Amino acid sequence: MPQRDPGSTGGEGPATAIFEAPVSRRHLIGGLATAGALAGASPAPAKARTFGGWDFIVVGAGVFGAWTAWNLQRRGHKVLLLDAWGAAHARSSSGGETRLIRTEYAGNALYTRWAWESLAEWHALSRRHDSPVFHETGALYIYPEDTAQIDRSIAIQRALGIPIEKITAAGMARRWPQINFDGIAVGVMQPTMGALTARRSVQALVGEFVKAGGGFRQFAVDPPRSERASLEAITGTGGETLRADRFIFACGPWLPKLFPDVVGARIVPTRQDVFFFAPAAGDTRFESAHLPAWVDVSSKDLHYGFPDIEARGFKIALDAHGPAFDPDTTDRRITDQALADVRAYLARRFPDLAKRPLAESRVCQYENSDNGHLLIDRHPAWANSWIVGGGSGHGFKHGPAVGRYVADLVLGTGKAEPDFALAAHKVHGEAMDDGNG
Repeated sequence: MPQRDPGSTGGEGPATAIFEAPVSRRHLIGGLATAGALAGASPAPAKARTFGGWDFIVVGAGVFGAWTAWNLQRRGHKVLLLDAWGAAHARSSSGGETRLIRTEYAGNALYTRWAWESLAEWHALSRRHDSPVFHETGALYIYPEDTAQIDRSIAIQRALGIPIEKITAAGMARRWPQINFDGIAVGVMQPTMGALTARRSVQALVGEFVKAGGGFRQFAVDPPRSERASLEAITGTGGETLRADRFIFACGPWLPKLFPDVVGARIVPTRQDVFFFAPAAGDTRFESAHLPAWVDVSSKDLHYGFPDIEARGFKIALDAHGPAFDPDTTDRRITDQALADVRAYLARRFPDLAKRPLAESRVCQYENSDNGHLLIDRHPAWANSWIVGGGSGHGFKHGPAVGRYVADLVLGTGKAEPDFALAAHKVHGEAMDDGNG
């Protein structure tokens, strides 16, 4: 299981000069604000209107949908990207401040390679924009015991040329004295990894997509229906219909609602609390120059976090799945108990932060598959439609690789990964068939 540590115009093919030129924040905001006009949007729902002419419609402008639309456009296809609330909006799994990119994957060769390949594309995106979308803080995994699996994972990474270092607890205590390493035997440090700025990076990518001629609209989709062997159109909640040759649904925690029979409980959204604490004035020990992003494998809740990036505070979260969560109806407020629990953890591992004020908090969600693998497959009834999701708390970093993989898959040039197939994903709580009956 993978570790868990987003009208009338269209792309006319790759435009290297457009994608290599820096894009300013002002241009990005302006591009997204006018994206509806580029896609032929009207200011109010038009119930009797039907738009078509698209090669692809991608539903969901999170990290998976945005990179998929971007890849298809660069290959010369006319693509319309839709999202009910906007690219990387506050309730999406691609919203918020930061996501960890790391290649430490407990020996899973595919996810290790995908993360490494994606890092290069995140770097390239960051270079094209005036605000960084990647901060190279390094990533530190700390383990309660030294195991052969750790060594196997390190070997896979070194074979790919990934810089990586195995460090004793004593060595880590000398380098990062602000962390209490009691109960830790060994650490794995990846100096070239770090933090992706989630919302900013996705919006920057969508801005590029729009600038190159892609269609982008704020459009809420009803659950699609078709009695035929292909899906002919999708309908918005206002009654408007959009037609395309092919459809890709990358809707994160909304996939179970759009496809209750096909996806249903194969993906279950869970509540995930995130906290930002304010270090003392002048205390630089928790800034990115002095502290890497980190994951504590010894913690039963698999705590992880980031140094203070862009003055937001020291971030800490729990990777353990929270309770089931409806992304549409639930208030996003942390509880007093959740805050007390995270302070208790800080008292053990980061004692100088345990009594510091809470600067900010968020309630996000994971959309978990039963086995932690991504779910990327053709709809079983419609030959021209694909479902992309199941990020399971570790998918964001893979956005560039997922976009390339999905584009290859839908264009018939790629090989499907068996672990991503619908057939490999069971309804949560169902036992997997062990082949004995």
